[in-house]
Amino acid sequence: MNNIVTVKNLEKTYNTKRAINGISFSVNKGEIVGLLGPNGAGKSTTISILGTILSPDKGEITILGHNLKRNVKPIKQGIGIVPQDLAIYEEISAEKNVRFFASLYKLKGKQLEEKVKEALELVGLSDKKNDKPKTFSGGMKRRLNIACAIAHQPQLIIMDEPTVGIDPQSRNHILESIKILKKRGATIIYSTHYMEEVESICDRIIIMNEGKIIAEGTKDELNQKVNDEVTYKFHANNLDNLNLKKFYEINGVKKAAFFENTMEITVDKSKDNLNEIIAEILAKGCKIETMSSKEASLETVFLELTGRNLRD
Repeated sequence: MNNIVTVKNLEKTYNTKRAINGISFSVNKGEIVGLLGPNGAGKSTTISILGTILSPDKGEITILGHNLKRNVKPIKQGIGIVPQDLAIYEEISAEKNVRFFASLYKLKGKQLEEKVKEALELVGLSDKKNDKPKTFSGGMKRRLNIACAIAHQPQLIIMDEPTVGIDPQSRNHILESIKILKKRGATIIYSTHYMEEVESICDRIIIMNEGKIIAEGTKDELNQKVNDEVTYKFHANNLDNLNLKKFYEINGVKKAAFFENTMEITVDKSKDNLNEIIAEILAKGCKIETMSSKEASLETVFLELTGRNLRD
């Protein structure tokens, strides 16, 4: 079974708001697929439906070879869900937390003890196994949340923004743990609005906005959409003297905009027009203090596709 998840024409509406608008995608065995998008893009609703928490209004979903509407029980047994909101018990030890959630999947005896130990080791909490989560930092609680979700060794792990509001050290630990889970054969769907996370761990990226999938592919495939462009940033005085319309008259200029005391110009890399741009700036009495350039990134792709920054 190569396709672990297949989604066709999925829709979900809350009152009059269409949260998911006819999306289709698949996830292959052993992949880490990132759902990338700003708050309100539909990522969490998609995750909740795949995790059997919400029912879709329309669409066909197959997970682990089973139809979600007709045969949900084996799906629930074969997945692990790391929710955005913490699902742990603050007043019992970390070890007891993991043991409780693992036991819900019919693990018991020696096998249960081994899986609890492995899960705590994976998230780096073995030395805190007897401590209560109420004494943990936010990052440690997030890591315990993951241990509780993966102790039964699910084939599919669904993560909804598991690094929200934590320190960089815990974030790095979580991302490294996810890479280990992949090496062990797990398939992972990873929802986030952190660009650097999907760049670090994901084999394939699905970009969502306003309930729709607006692009998908590998990092390189997505970058290819705009990799024929370069953006120049000029820090200069007297920028008020400049007329942006003049820059659009230069062959190859695609965008020109002011940001406080800087100007950014996006151009076609195949056009050798930098000298013309600089000449126009100097001709209006502006003194260029610094200049830098940047080529396409996933942030650029997102801005190009949606007209907004990822964390707007």
